[in-house]
Amino acid sequence: MIVALFGAIFSLFVVFDYFRNPNRWQIMGQTDFDGIIFADTWQKFNTLRYAGRIIHILCCKGSMGFTFQETHYNVTAGDYVILPNAELGSDFSVSGDFRGILMNLSDAFVTSIAIRSNYGIIGHLSLLQNPVMKLSACDFRTCEAAMQYLRMRMEEKEHLFREELLGSLLTAHILDLYDIHARSRNNVQVSERITVLLRKFIELLYNGEYIRNRDLDFYASRLCITPHYLSEICKKVSGKPATYWIDRFTIQEITRLLRLKELSLTEIAERMNFSSVSYFSRYVQNRIGVTPSECRNNLA
Repeated sequence: MIVALFGAIFSLFVVFDYFRNPNRWQIMGQTDFDGIIFADTWQKFNTLRYAGRIIHILCCKGSMGFTFQETHYNVTAGDYVILPNAELGSDFSVSGDFRGILMNLSDAFVTSIAIRSNYGIIGHLSLLQNPVMKLSACDFRTCEAAMQYLRMRMEEKEHLFREELLGSLLTAHILDLYDIHARSRNNVQVSERITVLLRKFIELLYNGEYIRNRDLDFYASRLCITPHYLSEICKKVSGKPATYWIDRFTIQEITRLLRLKELSLTEIAERMNFSSVSYFSRYVQNRIGVTPSECRNNLA
């Protein structure tokens, strides 16, 4: 799931131009090839935000707001948004003058292009903390041109090597995104071994293992390394220890369940495999500073 993590990050694209009057938009660019999908209406954008897809949005004009893992973000012209999983974004809104480019990619297609870089894991973990990149004027022009050109070549349905062509163009764009992101932070070098270990660790979390196991020792054992080493490589790449990521995925799921008013705290505790409601309450309060009941009220 995390192949080309930053590619997963920088992978799944939906391209959209949201003009001043969204009601006039027409759906364009949809083909039998779903590796890359273009949408030209806000409604179409919403229908494409389903699990397993990665969303990229380049804001060209106006502003947009959305919530990502319980944090609200406001983006303006020159910002590039990357959601590693469409399910993680919600509460989208745009200004009347908003115009942007949005692309949506399938994980399978991104995996197939097999980018030979270990930077993906760095970008993926970084974007899980903050999905918005601020672009310079030069980087904005580079991204805008690449996305528009990719969209144009999507229309060449008779091209005998269409998927290979699109894969190459997408690879070039992803590598540009790697470069932009790397220049915005300390250029951390990651070995192939660390990349593989962190990819497997995050995959365990994406697969819901945190519901059954929240002990660091479990994940270290699954990866055949020590708990200390797992935390060290997480810190090196993301600045956060492994326990941070276990708790982050756990709290994200707990928050989702707390939104479901029909579920009692006891039922949520059982679903998350806590031994008791009191232990569940202590876990939540220690991580986010409020009790589950207070958190639920704040979400109302």
